[in-house]
Amino acid sequence: MHAPIPSEYILHGIPRSLFTRKLQAALEFYGLPYRLESRGTGGDDVLGQRAATHQIPILETPEGWALGDTTPILQLLDARVPGRRLFPDGPLGVLVHVVEEILDEWVARVMVHYRWHYAENTAYVIEQFTGTPLSPEEAVAHPIAQWGPRACRATGTESPHQRQAAEDEYIGVLTALEAQLAESPFALGGRPTAVDVILLGGLHAHTNADPTPDLGEFARVVAWAEGGATAAVLDGDLAPFPASTGLAEHVLKIGAESYAPFVLANADALAAGRKVLEIETYGEPTTYLVRPYPEQSRRLVQERIRRGLTEHDRKQVTEWLEERGLSCFVP
Repeated sequence: MHAPIPSEYILHGIPRSLFTRKLQAALEFYGLPYRLESRGTGGDDVLGQRAATHQIPILETPEGWALGDTTPILQLLDARVPGRRLFPDGPLGVLVHVVEEILDEWVARVMVHYRWHYAENTAYVIEQFTGTPLSPEEAVAHPIAQWGPRACRATGTESPHQRQAAEDEYIGVLTALEAQLAESPFALGGRPTAVDVILLGGLHAHTNADPTPDLGEFARVVAWAEGGATAAVLDGDLAPFPASTGLAEHVLKIGAESYAPFVLANADALAAGRKVLEIETYGEPTTYLVRPYPEQSRRLVQERIRRGLTEHDRKQVTEWLEERGLSCFVP
């Protein structure tokens, strides 16, 4: 006899991981049964080999698939729970994907900075991992903490100027979200999208959990993160394309000013086989590690435009992206 197929999803990760909490928020919105099993990064076991990743999270589906990239996972789950899609069809789905992409691949790097450049955060999270209280001085010398500064250097938040600018950028996103939540229950209107789950992932794993930053001025955001989002009605309407919401407009501007130059430079450096790139960010020359994933992720957006739209919609979306300074996403 064949073993019965389990009825639930298994989310392998840790509560202090942004992308684990992003996927957990999505599973909550989809209404899918799941359980969380603790797993750290760097695993070279059978599960990691099945998912082709040493990173977290990994999602095991009821039929036994092991998947390791949150955005494609959301696309799969959209097909399984079409009434609660986090990426809408048509041009609006492209807008959602672009905003999510900017938050995923650019704004989220501030989380690494907050965790490893603030000793009180480093001490707090290492205690969560190990169960051993440490002073801030002990924490920054701990072996776990040695990864953090390297990751900050790789993603362009090493210098004091870049650190402060990245923080200001994130606080600007929270300010826009605070204003948006006075108008709608979710970031893009009356129902959740992939934008909400990346925002919640950062809040749940990092900024509403670690000692720094202080989110006291963002009462709506904190209430939303602490249960208001999952308690909201899930079947409202989204703001239409291309106008969308103030939160979306704010993030799209960040994308045009900061993310687009980076992702294009990263693509060029990858093609040239370079390991490091330098571009101007926030008014000063900044170096980044050249990484394959931002280019892979950008191409997912391009593929949505190429294959998921009618010719008329593709033309409309292309013109919109070019007008917004986001032609980096045009196929």
